[in-house]
Amino acid sequence: MSLVGLKNLFFKQTVTAVPKRTQPSREYGMDRTFLSPGPLSWNYVSEELSLRSDENSNSPDVESQSTDSKNEKAKKRKGFRVDARVISDATIGLSDGLTVPFALTAGLSALGNTKVVIFGGFAELIAGAISMGLGGYLGAKSEASSYRAQREEAEKLVATNPQTVLQDITEVFGPYNVPKQTLNDLVTHLSSTPNLVDFVMKFHHCEEEPASSRALTSAITIAVAYFLGGLLPLIPYFCIGDEQVYLGLYISIGVMVVALFGFGYVKEGAVIGFGGGRNIRLCCFSGVQMVVVGSIAAGAAMGLVRLFNRGEHAAGVGCFDKE
Repeated sequence: MSLVGLKNLFFKQTVTAVPKRTQPSREYGMDRTFLSPGPLSWNYVSEELSLRSDENSNSPDVESQSTDSKNEKAKKRKGFRVDARVISDATIGLSDGLTVPFALTAGLSALGNTKVVIFGGFAELIAGAISMGLGGYLGAKSEASSYRAQREEAEKLVATNPQTVLQDITEVFGPYNVPKQTLNDLVTHLSSTPNLVDFVMKFHHCEEEPASSRALTSAITIAVAYFLGGLLPLIPYFCIGDEQVYLGLYISIGVMVVALFGFGYVKEGAVIGFGGGRNIRLCCFSGVQMVVVGSIAAGAAMGLVRLFNRGEHAAGVGCFDKE
């Protein structure tokens, strides 16, 4: 018999058990404490367990609702995003379009004829845009062909030598220190799924299937970016007379310095961000680099044209001699 029972027997006193604060329950995925209103009884415990079981049965619905709300919020935050491939193609087209036509127009300005600059510049723009677009199209087609060939080889390897494929999967997870049992379970599961080839292509060969419209999109993006970038140095020549070619050159140089710096600044900022002193310095440095590269190209083209023109004048066979 307990001491509490003896005390009740001899002194006829009733001692009520002190309510105890239970430890937080972790079993049902919640942190809950409760105080019993009096002496603990099986009825109270059963009611509490029943309440917890009801809450636990409703928890999947709550979790699914919270998951859906998180997905909706993630989609709202994501919003509209441009494909990274499109940005890469636009960068290639603009970088070439801002330098090559500018160098050509600067070189043709040495001949002293505005019409020559405009006609030659437009001819280069059209030919260059077609050439750049065709290069992007063929490059994307080659990428798609390479992916198909690699996938066929992976499918053949899965059918003929699955042990090699499973070893490749094990090597994928090697650097991540995955426990051996977990790794074996994962490899076993992947070996029995129809997505094994997709997994090998994406994580072992690091290749993703290109979109069906990738080639056409790449060609159009590069060509348009090249044409728009190369059109900038030509615009000042439309606003001047036939004999004011050097005025057009000076205006074109000013326009292109701003355009090249802005392109370099935005290109670098899109990668590392625009905030912070360090990022701003790096963006400015990238802009200055673009200006230097464009200036070197334009200066070299203009110097060569002047050199050739002087040689022709000295020989008396200049094509642009004034009467």
